[in-house]
Order: sequence, then structure tokens, then C-alpha cells
Amino acid sequence: MGCGGSNQAKCEMGSTEKSIKAALLIQRWYRRYQARLEARRRCTWNIFQSLEYAGEQDQLKLYNFFNDMMSVINDDSKNAYIVNGTDEEGTPSKDGTVIKNPATDFSDIEVEADYKGAHLTFPLTIKMVQELIESFKNGRILHTKYVLQVLSEARKILKEKPNINQATTAIAKQITVCGDLHGKLDDLLVIFYKNGLPSPENPYVFNGDFVDRGPFSVETAILLFCCFLLYPNEVYLNRGNHEDHVMNLRYGFIKEVQSKYKMSRTDPNQRDDYTVRGKQHASRIIKTFQDVFAWLPLATVINGKVLVAHGGISDKTDLTFLNSIDRYRYKSVLKPPLKEGAEPITGDDDDLARKVDFVEWRQVLDVLWSDPKLHDGCSPNSFRGGGSYFGPDVTRKILAKHNLDLLIRSHECKPEGYEFIHDGLVLTVFSASNYYEIGSNRGAYVKLGMDLKPQLVQYMVSKSHQKLTTKQRVSRVESSAMRDLKEIITANKSKLKEAYLKFDPQNTGFITVNEWAHAMNETLDIAIQWRTLKERLVRCNDEGLVEYESCLELEVLYSVADGDGPSITEALYRNKSSLETIFRTMDKDQSGTITMDEFEDACELLSSHIGTTLSKESIRDMARCIDINKDGIIDFNEFLEAFRLVDPHGNQFAGEGEHSQSNSVADLKAVTDELQKSTANGNGANML
Repeated sequence: MGCGGSNQAKCEMGSTEKSIKAALLIQRWYRRYQARLEARRRCTWNIFQSLEYAGEQDQLKLYNFFNDMMSVINDDSKNAYIVNGTDEEGTPSKDGTVIKNPATDFSDIEVEADYKGAHLTFPLTIKMVQELIESFKNGRILHTKYVLQVLSEARKILKEKPNINQATTAIAKQITVCGDLHGKLDDLLVIFYKNGLPSPENPYVFNGDFVDRGPFSVETAILLFCCFLLYPNEVYLNRGNHEDHVMNLRYGFIKEVQSKYKMSRTDPNQRDDYTVRGKQHASRIIKTFQDVFAWLPLATVINGKVLVAHGGISDKTDLTFLNSIDRYRYKSVLKPPLKEGAEPITGDDDDLARKVDFVEWRQVLDVLWSDPKLHDGCSPNSFRGGGSYFGPDVTRKILAKHNLDLLIRSHECKPEGYEFIHDGLVLTVFSASNYYEIGSNRGAYVKLGMDLKPQLVQYMVSKSHQKLTTKQRVSRVESSAMRDLKEIITANKSKLKEAYLKFDPQNTGFITVNEWAHAMNETLDIAIQWRTLKERLVRCNDEGLVEYESCLELEVLYSVADGDGPSITEALYRNKSSLETIFRTMDKDQSGTITMDEFEDACELLSSHIGTTLSKESIRDMARCIDINKDGIIDFNEFLEAFRLVDPHGNQFAGEGEHSQSNSVADLKAVTDELQKSTANGNGANML
């Protein structure tokens, strides 16, 4: 009996031990599995962020060109708005009456009887804003007249605001701070749904970057301005680095306005008038937005203790000085105003320092463009190409100087929608979920109570992500990142081949992994861990050497010309974003097309810029050749086609895919429906 009991105990102990070992084995496997997923996620994130910042660097590299272009345009009073803004609402005449500015005046615009969108009268009411939201949900575009009225009314109030807003929680006992929205109307609607519409009891700070990248930038900005008009003392709008005309030329806002307002709602049978008036409407909206953006305050201070600024600070930041400058002079922060009597900038640093108030410019630039870093010190933000990197010592110094406790900034997409850094003294809040790809990141906003302790709310606006596993989400985002990366590689094949051959003078076709990674990093100027990507991009032999030609065999969107040099098409694809930006800069009236006069002015500028003389007759002949359909104007497709026609191999260029307006509307309605269902099921906000 005793022996039998002992054996039974041993069996039981053995079974328990096996269970524990099995649990430990599963736990160990799961941790490794999660670690691999996290490594893939971080690598993917690094790719997306590096490509985004490389694009901003390219934008700033065009600075000299834009400076020359805009200097020439400035000599033409008809187009001076590109540099100097719009003369606002008009100028007083000798008899005291106001002469309306035709560029932004809306008194001649009628709202047609068949218009089905929201109707606005001023002053606005909360009911009108609610009807506007429903109209946007249904994909209806707000009428040009109402857009211009909203912007005009917002400008009147913004002009009275200081550079640094002073917000308080004394009345509402709380305040909500939102980060970048980037035209993601669905994210803004989710914030309003979860947190409530702005009101005296529910104040908001929106920390810049309302527009660009997303498909609903117009709607997002207009809705924010309407909330501001309703409650100008409870809604605080900070300027971001994308509330800038030069940035809008590249990152989609100008293109969106032209697409949505290029046609006026006049008689479609009168086709010429229909088109011309529509282009005028788009131009008016663009010019007015540009002017209103320049009036946006640069920062907000809450209860005298929390600084909210889009980018951040630097070791030179002085809030007293920042609050005293004329912010309206900085129509584009990328093109600072010249000192009185100064000649146009030539581009070198010494010339810039002589002709621009560099101390004042840096105050604005740092607040809008800077990023925090882990280590002490302050240095130029070389990753973005503008602003500063500021370390924890700089944060402590500036906060102590102004008796502040916390810096809330945005400007950087974060996987969880927020991130604390510098021992909790800096909080980054980013409110655009799915920024890079569906499932790539959450959005977040922060609520501050009377104690000013941050309470974060996270969300992800998507109909499909909830049905995907973590592995599926990571794989989906990873595939998107690799696709973008491969497009960059294929656009630089010729340069990469030259870099590989420097390490392989004998032309064996193989180099080491370190040599391959060095060539990729130096050629593409993208700081990512290339070694971790080698299995996805290249083949290796049994000795571990990289067969570099396999990197150039990636699926491409076009064929590369024979020979050692790149084809015209390859160069076109590589510089497509810059070409589109240049095209929209040539388009002085923002009509979406370039007239013959605009093309002639631009070519004269370019010829002087590169030191080559072109006769007017040669320029006209060139324009006639580019104008393929002979309608007297050049659209963007014809502009790109001109490059293809000189490609002797006739390679076909494939442009970037775009998320259509109809698909975006469908997604927005689906998200709203899904949100209603989740709320009905009792799923609330993820409160941290």
C-alpha cells in the first residue's frame, strides 16, 4: 500500500513537471515569436520613416530653385500672392471704400439651386456644423462660396490672436490636445465621436498639420475652422510645418483643391465657361488658404505650465521673442522674408545670413520643424533637413527658463500614437491612425485635467484591422514598406550598379554583405538596417557573398535603357515628386495647368538659373511640342510625357497609385458604421 502510494505520487509529480516544462517551452517560443514580430515591425517602421524624411529633405533641397522662381514671380504683381499672400480681403481706395481682391472675393459666386451639400450662414450654429459633418460623411463637397466665407471669417479672428495662445482649464476643468491629422477626416470624426464636439465645456488644441497626404484635407481644415468660428476662445489652432504653401505644392493639398474645385457648378453645356470659372474657384480657395495659414498662431500655453507646439524647441527658443515677431511675414517658412532692401538670395549660407533675419527665422523654423533626441545637446535636424534636434538637457533648460512643466508636440508618427521622452518632460501626440498603411499605427489624443497630468486615448480607424491577427497586420504593413523601398531601389538602379562595381573591380558579380549595405546606404541616403533586409532584397552564395545583380532584378514599373547610364524614364521616375512640385510652382494661378505665358516665364527663369540662353521662339516651339492635344495649355500628364518622348527606348512610366475620392468616402462611411456598432456593443475608448 505504502509503496503503491509512493509510485502514484511520483507519477503525479512527473505529470506536473511535464506540464510546467511544456508551459515554459510554449512561453519561450511565444516570446521568441513576439520578439521576431517586433523586430519586423521596427524594421518596417524604420523604412517608412526614413522614406518620409528623405522626401522632406528633397523638398528642402529645392529651396534655391523655389527662391529664384518666387523672386521672379514676385516681380509680376499678378502673381505676387505666391510670395506675399493675397492682400487679404481688399485694399482701401482714396475715397475710403474697400476694393475687393478678385483673387479671394466670393461676392460674385452664387449657390446653385441643385447644390445638395451643407448650407452655411454666419454666424455659424452648432446645428450647421453637425449638418456639415453629415454632408462630409456622405461625400459631398462644400460649395466654393461657403469655403471662402469660412476662411474669410476665420482670418478676421486669427488676425487678433497672439503668436502664442494662452489656454486655461479653469472653466472647463479639462482640455484635449490633438496631433497631426493630415487630411484624415475619419480620425477627426472619431475624436469628436469619442470625446465630444468642441464647446465651452470641452475645449481643444489642434497642434498643426491639418492638411497634406490624406484625401480629405479640405474637409478636415474647414471643419476645424468652423469649430474655431463657433468657439474662438475654446478652440486653439496651432500652425504646423504643413500649413505652408511650398509644402502643399508637394504633398497633395494643392492637388486636392484643384481636383475638387476645378469645375464650377455652372451650365455644363457652356463648357468653356464651366471650365474657366471652375479653375478660378480652385485658385481663389488655394490663395485664401495660404493667407489664412500664415495667420495661424505658432504655439499654445496651457495654464502657464504646458507648452504645445508642433515641432518642438531648440537651445535658442525664446517664447517672449517668438510672441513678438510678425508671424504673417512667414507665408512659407521655407522662404523667409528678406531684410528691407536686400537683394534676392543666391543660396550660400553667408548670403542667407546677410539678407535674412536668421535669429527670428530660426525661432519659427525650430518651433515647427524640430524633433527630440535621446542624447544631450542641440544640433541641426539633418534627417529632415530643417529645424533642430534637441536633447533632454535642452528640454530642461527651456522649460525651466519659462517656468513650464511639460512640452506636448506632434510632427512625428508613433506606433502607439504617442510617446514620452526626456524623462516624461516631452510628449509626442500623433492623431492620424493608419498613417503609412492600414494597421501601421494607432492615433491618439491627450486629455489634461486641472492637475495637468496627461491621460492618453488611443484608437485605430479601420474597418478591417480588427479582423486581422498581429502577424497578418505586421505582414501587411511590411509588404507595403518593402514595395515603397523597392520602388526607390529600381529608380536608382544605375547609381547602385556603379556603387557595387567600386567594390567589385574584377566584375565577379559578388561583394560582401557589409559592402552591399554600405553601397545601399551611401547611394540611397536612407539610414536603415540593410543587413537585416538582405534576405528580402538579394541572393547570397554558399560563402555568404551577395550576388548584387539580384538586387537589380527586382520587379520594376518600367524598363531601364541599355548601356551604362540611366534612361530618361528612370531619372523621371526618381524625380517625379520634385517634377510635380516644380510643375505646380510654374502654375502661377493654381489652375492645374500651365499656360503658354507661364511656361515661357518659367523657362526664362530656368535658363538663367542654369546659365543657358534660350530664345523666346525656342521656348514657344518647346511649349507647342509639349502641348500634345494642342489646346493651348500644358497639363501634368503632358509635362511628364515630354520626358518620355525624348527617351529613345520609349519606356512607359507608371505613376503612383492614388486613393480615389469615391473609395475614401466609402471607407469613411464604413468606419463610421463600424464605430456605431462597437459603441452599441459597449466597446469604449482605450483609456491609459
